[in-house]
Amino acid sequence: MNNRLETFVKENRRAFDVMEPSAGLWAKIEKELEVKKKKKPVKLYLWMSAAAAIVVVLGISWLYLGRLNGNDVNIADVNEAYAKKEVHYAGLITEKRDSLAIFASANPDLYKKFTADLKKLDDDYERLKEELPKTPNQTLVVNAMIENRKIQLRLLKQQLLIINQVDDYKRVNQI
Repeated sequence: MNNRLETFVKENRRAFDVMEPSAGLWAKIEKELEVKKKKKPVKLYLWMSAAAAIVVVLGISWLYLGRLNGNDVNIADVNEAYAKKEVHYAGLITEKRDSLAIFASANPDLYKKFTADLKKLDDDYERLKEELPKTPNQTLVVNAMIENRKIQLRLLKQQLLIINQVDDYKRVNQI
């Protein structure tokens, strides 16, 4: 069998020599391989850089959000009874503000003055709320917050009484 192959190759040697690849073909293949070899490390480098950037951003976000959540203190965290009082007063204040808003169209100037007074109290309440996580005596701040709500409620009651008196005066003087 070996002899037959050798004789076949010897007889057809010219046909094999004609079918030889060109000399430039190997150079072309080598160029393409070099280009492909250069591109792979660049892609790997880019992917690793992107992954590292994502990890850094997520890590910083996690730390930042963790600190924000750690500083969030509610009134219920200090004292549950105070929290119930605060919710009660907040509900009453909302009702009174709604009642006051109904009279706004009849007395717009008076309503603006009343809302300005309430805005000051609201600002004070928000400052106390921001101070709550930072203060060592949180019970004192919570008491001040509840007292602020009580003052808001008294002020709203007084404002509604004034508006009712003004309306009554207007009705009496129209007759």
